Amino acid sequence: MKVLSIREPFATLVKDKVKIYETRSWKTNYRGEIYIHASISQSKSDNVTKASKYLKSDIKPGYILCKCELEDCILMTKEFIDYINKETNESDYGRYEIGRFAWKLKVIEVLPKPIQAKGKLGIWNYEL
Repeated sequence: MKVLSIREPFATLVKDKVKIYETRSWKTNYRGEIYIHASISQSKSDNVTKASKYLKSDIKPGYILCKCELEDCILMTKEFIDYINKETNESDYGRYEIGRFAWKLKVIEVLPKPIQAKGKLGIWNYEL
């Protein structure tokens, strides 16, 4: 199974179905099922304080938290960023800058029992 590691508290926001875009500096051609792993290392982003107010559950660094569908990888344009800022709270928990990418996630399924795993950079494989 494909896995994406995301720093906390952002991975938990995906699990809590609050965050539907994961922002990255790189694009992916992969589409399909993907697990979300909460990295051991915590984010040092300016958005952590803003993001924390949206948490609905406790964070679990070092665990695969949920399964979702990676639906799209969108190149950020001024128009897309304007939409995000006007229509959503996503800018409170992502880096929205022209030229970056927004990975759109959908059909988020929380795992009944989180799976402890060591994360990796990029999209990586986990064998069940």
